[in-house]
Amino acid sequence: MRLEDHLPGWEALVPLERAPGHGGLGEQLAAALRAAVGDGRLAPGTRLPSSRILAADLGVSRGVVVGAYEQLAAEGRLVTRRGSGTTVAPFPLPADAPRPPGPGPAGGRRPAVLRPGVPDLGAFPRAAWRRCHERALRTAADADLDYGDPVGVPRLRAELAGYLGRVRAARTTPDRIVVTTGAAQGFVLLAGVLRRAGLDRVGFEEPGSDKVREHLADHGLRPVPVPVDAAGLDVAALDRTGVRAVVVTPAHQYPTGVVLAAPRRAALVAWARARDGVIMEDDYDAEFRYDREPVGCVQGVAPDCVALVGSTSKALAPALRLGWLAVPDGMWPAVARAKAAADLGGPVLPQLAFAELLAGGGYDRHLRQVRRRYRRRRDALVTALARHLPTARVFGVAAGLHLVVELPTGTDDAALAAAARAAGLAPVPLSALREAGAGPPGLVLGYAAHAPDELTAAVRTLAALLGAGHAHGG
Repeated sequence: MRLEDHLPGWEALVPLERAPGHGGLGEQLAAALRAAVGDGRLAPGTRLPSSRILAADLGVSRGVVVGAYEQLAAEGRLVTRRGSGTTVAPFPLPADAPRPPGPGPAGGRRPAVLRPGVPDLGAFPRAAWRRCHERALRTAADADLDYGDPVGVPRLRAELAGYLGRVRAARTTPDRIVVTTGAAQGFVLLAGVLRRAGLDRVGFEEPGSDKVREHLADHGLRPVPVPVDAAGLDVAALDRTGVRAVVVTPAHQYPTGVVLAAPRRAALVAWARARDGVIMEDDYDAEFRYDREPVGCVQGVAPDCVALVGSTSKALAPALRLGWLAVPDGMWPAVARAKAAADLGGPVLPQLAFAELLAGGGYDRHLRQVRRRYRRRRDALVTALARHLPTARVFGVAAGLHLVVELPTGTDDAALAAAARAAGLAPVPLSALREAGAGPPGLVLGYAAHAPDELTAAVRTLAALLGAGHAHGG
């Protein structure tokens, strides 16, 4: 079927509004194509023009079209095959299926704007996941549906060992990987093992993730604040605490975004070996780096004393509840027993589907696609902050799904965040991520889940709230 034989001109099918306030051209194009597929104007099997031709027809850059095609392919509405071009999926989703209307507050159908730690849930590779799940069902043996190995499906552990070695420079083997229900269960297992070994305190970055800190405390480990500076965790300060375990985010510190400097990495490993200690490395969003290749994990240089914690929550979606632990040899028996006692093993079919996604390169392709999208959104947020909050210092922009805005001295970041929540936004106050000591006020702003125009509007709202005195509790 030739598109030009059955459709009106593209200008009529995909009207683009170039005036300010109507959103980016890429977002408009994706929305128009999504609607045309959903209501049947673009029928299943229809072949779309190449990105170069459509860009010329619409008078936009080729990158705008490539981004829109990638978005709809990730949603399962378009199918892109090398050598065959881009076509409408055989059974396309309705126009509003993966993009529920309205940003809403946290807890609504979409994440609130500026909420950190959430990927673009509409970019979840539904079509690729469906194919992998169907392939897993077809190829799974009857025995695979029995109670399996509590530490995870062997095929997934093998794929993870290869992926972590290739992408994160980890040094591990399938028989030292535990598949978990997200990073949260990984921390729970480690906390239980450490408690049974007699440890009741754990070093924790300051500032650091309040959720992980509370999670560890709920499972018997008292977090001890350790300061973070421009070189990452202060290892000398860690040594003075006397703890024998620590949680770190060395590739992309949360929330500041700094990378643990090489001398600090060496000092951290030396500390662990001297103390017979354990480094819990939270590798939460290390694949997303925009200025260079992601820095390798610490586990790769010290697999004897580092437990690497990871998950698909930032790369794919939190709802999958898929994570992993790469465990040191000395901890393996205790961690494996703890996993068996916890749940007898996680769901098998999602593990098999994820193994298919890794093996077929779908995971890498998805990461490449969303990395480009997140960089564009990061750039839009930085531009909006420079325009509407010019006195604020912005840092942590080189990687991840969030950045930090340092506010003027005397600003009540908690009051500003509360006012923003009332306006439907969800920034996190920097003060909430500190357990002890003082520091400059600021906000942690997520940018992955929303379009550039939404981010720009959110920053305008923040600037208005700050100007109206809401940052002083007024």
